[in-house]
Amino acid sequence: MNGYIHSTESFGSVDGPGVRFVIFVSGCPMRCQFCHNPDTWNMQVGEERSTDDLLAQALRYKSYWKDGGGITVSGGEPLMQMDFMIELFRKAKEKGINTTIDTSGAPFTREEPFFGKFNELMKYTDLLLVDIKHIDDEQHKLLTGRTNSNILDMARYLSDIGKPVWIRHVLVPERSDKDEYLEKLYDFISTLKNVEKTEVLPYHTFGEYKWKELGYEYPLAGIEPPAKERIENANRILHTGQ
Repeated sequence: MNGYIHSTESFGSVDGPGVRFVIFVSGCPMRCQFCHNPDTWNMQVGEERSTDDLLAQALRYKSYWKDGGGITVSGGEPLMQMDFMIELFRKAKEKGINTTIDTSGAPFTREEPFFGKFNELMKYTDLLLVDIKHIDDEQHKLLTGRTNSNILDMARYLSDIGKPVWIRHVLVPERSDKDEYLEKLYDFISTLKNVEKTEVLPYHTFGEYKWKELGYEYPLAGIEPPAKERIENANRILHTGQ
């Protein structure tokens, strides 16, 4: 089984527990205004690589993982390549590898065939990093081009089945850093029974040059990263412990 792969990282330290081998897949249905990897949007521009090839590469670094590390698949959006993900994680679990998905949840639906494949994938998934871009649906549409209703439904479903998650939230000035939005997000997270950690990811402009290289107009031009005080405020409201 082949997947469309953008790149890999041998020693990821912010993509789940421990040291991780991170696979960045190509293809994403969202168009987040703050996206720092717009070069991952088009699936077909990725390199086709097999699950066996990727696992062989990952296993070269297994001695560095110790007890907590493993493989994380990020993107792009991993849930756009379900058959590839199922085979990759099934084979990873056969080798005793910890598996993590970093997902926006945008492709999630309870309709078939996706839902059946999602449940199959969950059999081989240890943890999900769920990126909630904005808790307000209308603001979410403005920020990403998509509704958040199915994303929040995925978060509820993962809670129902007891699948561990870390919630991640990108803090964007003039977009998602209002106290009312953060408080609403905290209220939602509080309804979930499976959240092990909540993380605030401050918006940055490191990917702005990629937009220009691809010929896209950067929608957040002129917006600076959040001030330290706003980051601390978000961590306080969301009870991240940071």
